[in-house]
Amino acid sequence: MGYSCVVLVKQVPDTKRITGQAMNDDGTVNRAALPTIFNPEDLYALEMALDIRDRFGGTVAVVTMGPPAACEVLRESFYRGADRCVLITDRKAAASDTLATSYILSCAVRKIGRSDVVLCGRQAIDGDTAQVGPQLAEKLGIPQITCVQELHVLNGQTIRVTRNIGNGFELVECRLPVLLTVLDGAPMPRPSAGRRMMKYKKARARVEVEMDLAARMPDADQATRSAQVQTQMAVLAEKNLQIEQWTLADIGADLTWCGREGSPTKVHRIQSIVLTGKGHKSVQATDEAVAGMVEELITDHTIG
Repeated sequence: MGYSCVVLVKQVPDTKRITGQAMNDDGTVNRAALPTIFNPEDLYALEMALDIRDRFGGTVAVVTMGPPAACEVLRESFYRGADRCVLITDRKAAASDTLATSYILSCAVRKIGRSDVVLCGRQAIDGDTAQVGPQLAEKLGIPQITCVQELHVLNGQTIRVTRNIGNGFELVECRLPVLLTVLDGAPMPRPSAGRRMMKYKKARARVEVEMDLAARMPDADQATRSAQVQTQMAVLAEKNLQIEQWTLADIGADLTWCGREGSPTKVHRIQSIVLTGKGHKSVQATDEAVAGMVEELITDHTIG
């Protein structure tokens, strides 16, 4: 019969390349100051969805919320095997915290329609809250299984998975529909397929086409540009190279639950912590010297 999988992914700042300009004064991330990557655990969630489709049949739709640049992770999703990609982009969604983000994503999942399995990474590396997945499940009114590491059985309306609980594992069985948050200990994500890269490198969202035409036709009037956009989008749709683009209005979102207004999380203060060394002490490479150093560290409560 096949299963409809929806994967929520995120383009995130590469936190391994943090600079002094990484944060704005209001506590939000200055994303322009950092290179961006596909959120690592979201790749594992995408792989699990693709595995479900390959083993049991069905479709995989990938959704992301962000600026036009977030189309890069959607193209990468196409490269790896996604059937459908959707970009939610709207200035009114800016500065959304986890509560507002999960609300917006719940509206998008409902718009997609039937969703047997909703998947996302356990957490994003730019926030590390692990809140969006559980909040999304609550808003969709479906059960959740967090920290999933392996999929065992998907039979009819029943799914069985292993979840990592830190000091052990649980085998969990649940009825569909269900939301899964996936760990990076799950099966490794497949690489991009060469043939799909050649095809989907030309996939575009409407906003990308508009930006490209504005750069190439700076003197054209609005009517001319609009006509060109319509023509190019029709060509992309015919070739199945269209990244669907939705606004908050398209998904029927209530603006009071979106963006800064719909985000109860407020940053009280940002503090930069700089660790500096206070000299060093040489220790001879003998058992007695090392034992003395360890005793000193324990006495000073540095360790132990």
